[in-house]
Amino acid sequence: MASAQSARLDKKKLLADPIMVTTIILLIAFLTLFILYPLAILLVDSVVGDGGFSFSVFKRVFKIPTFTTAITNTLKVGFVVGIFATAVGLLFAYVEIYVRINKFAGGLFKVVSMLPVVSPPFVLSLSVIMLFGKSGLITRYLFKIYDNSVYGFWGIVVVQSLTFFPVCYMMFRGLLKNIDPSLEEAARDMGASRMKVFTSVTLPLLLPGIGNAFLVTFIESIADFANPMIIGGSYDTLATTIYLQITGAYDKAGASAMAVVLLCITLAMFAVQKYVLEKKSTATLTGKASRARMLIEDKSVRIPLTTICSLGALFVILMYICVPIGALFPTWGYKFFPFTFKWFNQVFTKYKGFKAFKDSFVLSFISAPITALLSMIISYLVVKRKFKAKGFIEAVSMLAMAVPGTVLGVGYIRGFSGGIFRTGFMQGLYGTGAILVIVFIIRSLPTGTRSGIAALRQIDKSIEESAYDMGADSFKVFTTVTLPLIKDSFLSGLVTAFVRSITAISAIILLVTPSYLLITVQINEFAEKGAYGLACAFASILILITYGAVLIMNTIIKHFGTSRAIKEVD
Repeated sequence: MASAQSARLDKKKLLADPIMVTTIILLIAFLTLFILYPLAILLVDSVVGDGGFSFSVFKRVFKIPTFTTAITNTLKVGFVVGIFATAVGLLFAYVEIYVRINKFAGGLFKVVSMLPVVSPPFVLSLSVIMLFGKSGLITRYLFKIYDNSVYGFWGIVVVQSLTFFPVCYMMFRGLLKNIDPSLEEAARDMGASRMKVFTSVTLPLLLPGIGNAFLVTFIESIADFANPMIIGGSYDTLATTIYLQITGAYDKAGASAMAVVLLCITLAMFAVQKYVLEKKSTATLTGKASRARMLIEDKSVRIPLTTICSLGALFVILMYICVPIGALFPTWGYKFFPFTFKWFNQVFTKYKGFKAFKDSFVLSFISAPITALLSMIISYLVVKRKFKAKGFIEAVSMLAMAVPGTVLGVGYIRGFSGGIFRTGFMQGLYGTGAILVIVFIIRSLPTGTRSGIAALRQIDKSIEESAYDMGADSFKVFTTVTLPLIKDSFLSGLVTAFVRSITAISAIILLVTPSYLLITVQINEFAEKGAYGLACAFASILILITYGAVLIMNTIIKHFGTSRAIKEVD
């Protein structure tokens, strides 16, 4: 009875707020049109032909040898990368949380955790080719090895493992911090060795988190387009096969069917990760550690583990440093000295670098604040409001996290190239900068929404209710009370959206037209041609832009963020 009265009261308050109702309707329309509709069109394209409902397209694509091979290859790569990245990430996190390390090692860990965030997704592929390829600096000139090949399965596995293990490292670091040290110390007091404590106490507590990290990495791996495209060689994966099917074979219906297969795999893994493993992780690791952990100082443990992780971190950093250095070599593989700036010069004089950076910067700059604001609005509705469509808004906004960029790109081509439902309505959107901005927003929306939800759950609802009692409407409360309290999350979401947008490639490579030059597309093009000097020059400037954006965000939060204001009040 009380719950029914509460529901009626919530409904009455909602209907009495036209701004809130309008916002909810517009959000539902936006999410339906730009997330659900393209995916629905893919499904329709793959099962509906001239003769009506049929699975003929699926039957046809499954007869293509490269497609069936690509499915096996993709799953194989995802499984191996998931194991490697999870293991390495767990090792790094364990050493940081459980072992007394020096400041140098701690600094290396921080750099490694940040590098994948501020760099394009295919930087490590370039580095591996330049260091270990047939004309590699290490293989050819240091060890005189001429018959090696870094392309194929192991090339993809190594690059993706190095790219994604920092994500696992950050996940495990938070999980290990929350384990109460008294549980492990009790086992030690009963005579258990460190290995026994790890296998019988720590590891069981981490099992849901390990499964979560594995599935997140697995999803990222099978959805990755850039690395397999550059270093995959003849080793086909689903993402690259879909791209080649639509750009090489001009088979849009076949590409749609292939995209549906990839989408089904990622959605299945995402559902397991979100609705099974995340709940188990939350139930197993709750609260913070009751007291400080006694760090391992035994040299027989500390020195080997610290050395292994430090060398691994230095290797990853070397890979990233290789990119700007590669841009200074006259001709990679033949002439390394003296250093030259000719590639940087050609970027701006011969290959329209100014236009590429301007287009990328402007489109990302437009999408970032919209994404950040939308994320905060969705988070606010999910956490602070009760209405029937709340679950729909949360689920659909998070759905983009499970949709590979290539799949989304094909969906937008099929959904908007002829207008909505082939009616010509909104056809003018296709091929414009607006559709690229929309794709950037959709791809970054889940990250900002999750951050906003976490921040809003820490705010007592009585603060906002006081503003309502004084006559403020929902818009006034959100802009003057809620948003200032979560401005750290808003700024973080803004910069994250900017970085993700300016370094994106998989979702937009199928949508970009000659009217727009994007940096990541240029890097991919020159890397495929073997013009590594130009690719490195573009990538180096892009890394500077993204790293600068992150530094600016950190500076703003440090001096103007919520934590700063609270500290001044105290």
